[in-house]
Amino acid sequence: MNRPLHVKFLKTMYGLLVNNFLVIVALAAAAAVVPRTSPEEVLALAREIRPVHCLLALLLAAAVANLRRMGRPKDVYLVEYGCFRPKPWFRAPFATCLEHAHLMPYLVDEESVSFAIRLLERSGLGEETCVPEAYHYMPPDRSLEASRDETELVIFSAVDEVFARTSVKPEEIDVLIVNCSIFTPTPVFADMVVNRYKLRADVQNVNLSGMGCSAGLVSVGLAKNLLQTARPGTHVLIVSTEILSSQYYVGTERAMLLPNCLFRMGAAAMILSNSSERARYRLTRLVRTVTAARDADYRCVFQEEDDKGNTGIRLSKDLATTAGHALKSNIAAFGPLVLPASEQLLVALSLLKRKLLSGRAKVRLYRPDFRTAFEHICIHAGGRGVIDEVQHGLGLSDQDVEASRMTLHRFGNTSSSSVLYELAYIEAKGMMKKGDRIWMISFGAGFDCNSVAWECVKPPADADGPWVDSIHRYPVQLPEIVKDTSDDS
Repeated sequence: MNRPLHVKFLKTMYGLLVNNFLVIVALAAAAAVVPRTSPEEVLALAREIRPVHCLLALLLAAAVANLRRMGRPKDVYLVEYGCFRPKPWFRAPFATCLEHAHLMPYLVDEESVSFAIRLLERSGLGEETCVPEAYHYMPPDRSLEASRDETELVIFSAVDEVFARTSVKPEEIDVLIVNCSIFTPTPVFADMVVNRYKLRADVQNVNLSGMGCSAGLVSVGLAKNLLQTARPGTHVLIVSTEILSSQYYVGTERAMLLPNCLFRMGAAAMILSNSSERARYRLTRLVRTVTAARDADYRCVFQEEDDKGNTGIRLSKDLATTAGHALKSNIAAFGPLVLPASEQLLVALSLLKRKLLSGRAKVRLYRPDFRTAFEHICIHAGGRGVIDEVQHGLGLSDQDVEASRMTLHRFGNTSSSSVLYELAYIEAKGMMKKGDRIWMISFGAGFDCNSVAWECVKPPADADGPWVDSIHRYPVQLPEIVKDTSDDS
């Protein structure tokens, strides 16, 4: 979205004027008063003030500041995070997917094979995305043992990574939150982590399931609520993943084949705290919107059986549109919390204009520019269509959504952990600076939309992470998509 230079200049000047209106008024008032007061009069007024009055004023100011600080919820910080980086032997290039599709007995239907391959080619995924070992068998190994093996690999790798990147020790973890949408064994993943890292006996642990790709940011919201009422120095470990091994769909319904094509293995771990010590990001805003009251949204991502009894996840063809509508509802609550006064004033004026001209003319509402509030935007890499919908709805440039598109290309849809792979991309590119503001957007079953805002406290010391062996090849040019009407059914 390229604007002429004079339009950008006028928009910048307008923003400076409106966002600093009170400062400008105060300076103007001071300028009007000062010329009428001589230096001798100012000195005379200063001499009349008694020291005890100065002391009382300072004590009163300190007391007010302290009361304000005590009444305000504790700040929450992201201390560190780590992502699972799959080994090359887990790769699933398109040629391998095509070969497996032809060799599997339940996909002898050439029409279904062609659909799956066309979908892969147009999905925005690259040739280096990875699937669990179970997917490399023919037919795929959907056993409980295979799922446990995948779970231990991705979760333990992510947790090992986050502990390696920070000085926080396992015994310092006070709360553990693990989220995985579909696969939930007994004992649950949270107990698995407690056992592996020998966490304290009094650790509070929570296991979230069924929330889809939004569960990672839902976990951040839960951690925020706990940390704001906990003692100073409390640490929360969050682990986000999606286990694929037992969830491979073995039918031929197109809407249920989509997850097989889009989802890839991944996991991320975060350590949050209510202490700024060792912190890298500060949590500033968090808004969650649930639209499950609408039947279409509720069934948009739905686990069920097909007519042959095969269990899978059905993704609605209206998924991208549903995400767009949920984002609009979310923005209605999130926007006023983060947008500068200049953007909020333009939105208010457009609403007023629409109301005044109601019935006489069609007035298009002003679309706020969220780039005035954030330097970086991480959109859940749920698929090319989801990223396209959000980019179009928010009026973002290709550069604004680069992290999301490149994460989808390199790692695929890793579900609730995807936004942290995107954050790692921004850091690996050296684009993160102190004071930068980040907006994370996630979508999940229900339907659910989450917005989380962070402020960078300390940029990374190095670019190590999931992109360490591939960042030099990115960004890549993605092929243009040609609409294929044969896929509409």
